[in-house]
Amino acid sequence: MAQETFRETFDGASLDDSRWLPHYLPHWSSRAESEATYDVAGSELMLSIPAGQGLWCPDTHAKPLRVSGVQSGVFSGPVGSTIGQQPFVGHQVVREEQPEWWGWTPQYGRIEVRARMELSRTSMASVWMVGLEDSPERCGEICLFEVFGNTISADGSSAEVGSGLHPFRDPALVEEFSAEPQSIDVRGLRSYAVQWRPDGVDFLLDGRVVRSTQQAPRYPMQMMIAVFDFPEAGSKPTHVPVLAVDEVRGEPLS
Repeated sequence: MAQETFRETFDGASLDDSRWLPHYLPHWSSRAESEATYDVAGSELMLSIPAGQGLWCPDTHAKPLRVSGVQSGVFSGPVGSTIGQQPFVGHQVVREEQPEWWGWTPQYGRIEVRARMELSRTSMASVWMVGLEDSPERCGEICLFEVFGNTISADGSSAEVGSGLHPFRDPALVEEFSAEPQSIDVRGLRSYAVQWRPDGVDFLLDGRVVRSTQQAPRYPMQMMIAVFDFPEAGSKPTHVPVLAVDEVRGEPLS
């Protein structure tokens, strides 16, 4: 359980490897094939997907997907086992074993991310907390935000912002997620936050509560930060999706 304030402002010359792993679910592919394209400069972590970046898990992910992401924890079972975080197909097997590593794994508190994004109609950006899955049922998700580029208005003045809970295989939770239109320009820095308590979660956008739940995961969670692109078959990318984060903050319950 988080006992002290956590603050990440990305002021260094590189990513702090005691807190962040620059790969996206590497156990389902490998660290080489899941490596993020990113830069740390100007007090920002900037994740991007350049035109030449290849597909992630091309032989198992049903829809073509490219991704650059970082996460604050990782672990898996041995190669060939089904023990791993966030499987996306049934009976998925580990391809590269990941040693247990927990960089930042809070339980409860106020968690806030300040971020901006540049998305095309085929891209998406998201920040979410997910259970460590050190036990299979500890797998629920708290999504701070999820924005698809095709929901951003032509003038950039509004977008649908998804937030809520996904139970996955946690029998104590039920699905409680939706994307609602918001009058914000996601190209500028915005605050996305949750107040996570044992009995519920409040979701905040720029300090305003936009939804509340009366349920909550009751175990430690790690943070996932990622930008995604869903290329159309046979097409060549013409836009570089970007998710830039200038601060991550975690504060214990008062």
